[in-house]
Amino acid sequence: MLTKKTIALTLTLMATACGHHLRGASDLPKGMNNLYLEGGSPILREQFESALKSSSGHLVASPDQANIVVRIYNDEINRRTLSLSGRGRSNDLELAGHLEFEVIDPKSGLLISREPVNFRREYFNDQQDVIAKDNEETVIKKEMYQQAVRTIINRSRMALENKGK
Repeated sequence: MLTKKTIALTLTLMATACGHHLRGASDLPKGMNNLYLEGGSPILREQFESALKSSSGHLVASPDQANIVVRIYNDEINRRTLSLSGRGRSNDLELAGHLEFEVIDPKSGLLISREPVNFRREYFNDQQDVIAKDNEETVIKKEMYQQAVRTIINRSRMALENKGK
């Protein structure tokens, strides 16, 4: 019994020592721990909050409290039919998202000028299970916004690192 516990403890320590993080979690640079999000959809805001929480960061209520301000423009997701069934109903759908963002350091000004982020996903629309497909589309949109948030955070991280050099 003691041997099993020792092995489990050793494996846990080895995993944490190599820098392993839970999926979605990452260490934020010091300058990103308090972030203010201006604009964006409720789903994007929810995904930002989740990403920051898992990385020991906070989404703050005002730009005065923030180390970084992220402004979101043109946040939209469009739905397009890719193929039709014999009855003329949508079989394959595509969700295509687009937003633009800029990152501002309240102390030193603009870090990243307005940049686009594009994201898209395709999925099969089963006509027999319409309710489940509506739920699936909601989950897919959340995943798309998670991807967009990771992109924005990674680009911001690089800008902060380059600013320090």
